[in-house]
Amino acid sequence: MRYFLELAYNGTAYNGWQIQSNAPSVQQTLQEALSTLRHHPTEVVGAGRTDTGVHASYYVAHMDLPEPLHDPADFLYHLNALLPHDIAVEGLRPVRETAHARFDAQSRSYRYHIAPCKDPFRRDTAWQLHWPLQLEPMNRAAEILLQTEDFTSFCKLHSDNKTNLCHVTRAAWVEEGELLVFHITADRFLRNMVRAIVGTLVDIGRGKLSVEGFREVIEGRNRALAGSSVPPQGLFLCGITYPPTLYLDQ
Repeated sequence: MRYFLELAYNGTAYNGWQIQSNAPSVQQTLQEALSTLRHHPTEVVGAGRTDTGVHASYYVAHMDLPEPLHDPADFLYHLNALLPHDIAVEGLRPVRETAHARFDAQSRSYRYHIAPCKDPFRRDTAWQLHWPLQLEPMNRAAEILLQTEDFTSFCKLHSDNKTNLCHVTRAAWVEEGELLVFHITADRFLRNMVRAIVGTLVDIGRGKLSVEGFREVIEGRNRALAGSSVPPQGLFLCGITYPPTLYLDQ
């Protein structure tokens, strides 16, 4: 029986989602808790990588069990009791046996948080940036992303991608209380793509790059043309969509 695990985690203490040979990861921590609970080695497959220090307010992984769970709520209760405070499994949904957390994802959404002042309670969940930013040109530049196909300029160098083509369906800056938040949704993301986009848009907000210059960065298809990658702690994976037909509890 295959299940989708819906979870959230604070990535501060982890070297990303994926198992590392010499550093803690969310995947390893989750697998160890599942294996302890089931008294049997249990592997999970995640929806994709998140980098060191990046968070997820919504993440999906799949696991296989020999038979359906009789009491999923009880299973979740005991699993969360074994997990550390910075990882929480919030849902458990039966899916078709061929469902895949990574390959069946139709879209993913990220948020990036910028705090305009020093705040000891947000140091692990936002980039504390003291420069004033002009939101209007940043949003005009963000709209260009919806018309863009090739995101080579925002891709980490030497990444092993078959293609750098992505389809962005949302890209916008919004003021949310004291935070400035960038929202972006696409069918796929390249490594370091969101952090590179945010860094380049912040250059526009500071007056260091024009909106037309942003377009030229994209057309140049060269990572060296774009801005610096912003710090990881402000980034959250916050949404993943799947075809409804994958779920057996619909």
